[in-house]
Amino acid sequence: MPQRHSKNNNDLAFFTYDEKRKLGYGTQKERLGRDSIKPFDACCLCLKPVIDPMSCQKGHIFCKECILECLLAQKKDIQRKLAAHAAQQKQEKEEEEERLMMQKAKELDEFDQQNHGAVPQYSDKNYTRGKNGFHGANSVKVTSYEEEALKTMKAFWLPSATPEAPVKVEAPSTSTVCPEGNEKLKLKSLFPIYFIEESSEEKKSKMLDRTCICPSCKVTLTNSMSLVALSSCGHVFCKKCADKFMAVDKVCLVCNKPCKERNLVTLEKGGTGFAGHDDHLEAKAFKHLGSGTGMGLVRPAAKT
Repeated sequence: MPQRHSKNNNDLAFFTYDEKRKLGYGTQKERLGRDSIKPFDACCLCLKPVIDPMSCQKGHIFCKECILECLLAQKKDIQRKLAAHAAQQKQEKEEEEERLMMQKAKELDEFDQQNHGAVPQYSDKNYTRGKNGFHGANSVKVTSYEEEALKTMKAFWLPSATPEAPVKVEAPSTSTVCPEGNEKLKLKSLFPIYFIEESSEEKKSKMLDRTCICPSCKVTLTNSMSLVALSSCGHVFCKKCADKFMAVDKVCLVCNKPCKERNLVTLEKGGTGFAGHDDHLEAKAFKHLGSGTGMGLVRPAAKT
């Protein structure tokens, strides 16, 4: 059965809805694959397998070297911003003192002019006059009323009334933040974590990558599982074992170190700066229709 005439009618001066769909116009959705999701044992900064892993209280995993370099760079940036803010405050204070001094000098000159007929001499650029009392590019003799109006008038075409936009440096925050979660992070709040690797020789010979297991149930840890680390000792377990044993016994199953419920930290998984994680595994992109986009070549036409 042939298609409807509305879908084959291509002699219009505009694109129809069906033609836009075939060219890839609009919001395109695609589910992220395994290659787009960060493994649970990868660093959030370098995206490589962790070396000397450390975790924050929110469960973000970093290499020890990466997170220390990040915190050091943040402290240097804070010191630079603090120095710039102090220099700006000093400059504003000097400008305010100069303004008060000029205002006091102006008041004294006006008093002398009123009582002795002296001509005031101002060093401020806002009060300078050209020959014969003309005000620069105005070509109009300035009276006291006009001079006062020129101070408040926002006329960008006049050199003397050109507005200035001062660049102000806000006072920076003095606390370092987590590069993944943007919450406040201190070096003493980080704790090392330890993954228990599979000790079977057969799996070691078959698998090139390391395989981590839960020390309690011996299940291989994957991205599909929720993992829990103990901030008291750093051992990593699956969430089922953590809720079943450690939340009740209040002791680590590996080193028998006492732990409390607040020491159970759920590790974040699968999130990078370029991909979603957890339930947000669908990427969206809006495509505009235009000549030479090539969307009709790379994306197959929608079935009707």
